[in-house]
Amino acid sequence: MGRGKIEIKRIENTTNRQVTFCKRRNGLLKKAYELSVLCDAEVSLIVFSSRGRLYEYSNNNIRSTIERYKKACSDHSSASTTTEINAQYYQQESAKLRQQIQMLQNSNRHLMGDALSTLTVKELKQLENRLERGLTRIRSKKHEMLLAEIEYFQKRHALLVRRLSWKMKIFASGLR
Repeated sequence: MGRGKIEIKRIENTTNRQVTFCKRRNGLLKKAYELSVLCDAEVSLIVFSSRGRLYEYSNNNIRSTIERYKKACSDHSSASTTTEINAQYYQQESAKLRQQIQMLQNSNRHLMGDALSTLTVKELKQLENRLERGLTRIRSKKHEMLLAEIEYFQKRHALLVRRLSWKMKIFASGLR
């Protein structure tokens, strides 16, 4: 049995209006979340109730989404197309990613002991601490693996000793 169609007009009963608001608000927030996840869209939703309460959802920083919206509106009024706006956005995003890549490459170089002359004493101390923590984790993992290997070979040795003693008994009984 399907749902009946309702007439879209203001609900006069305040209790029914509040219940409908809550249900539809939750449905709208759920749809916004689903759209952001399924379609990898940047979604921001702002709802004010009749009582002035704020409800919002954003899969990104809501302020940056609003700024992007304002920029798109102002650019649109100056005859920019959606593709140009998207191109500008992706250029900004790629610049951010290039900067992150550069930072990670510099960090990797520092960890490998290269390009250290540009670092301050404080940065060198932080790098030293990172390396010491990493070495501690590496040594711990190595120790754990060596203990597991020793245990394996001890079990293997015990098994071989049992087999050898069993074969010696068979050999000894055959000589009698």
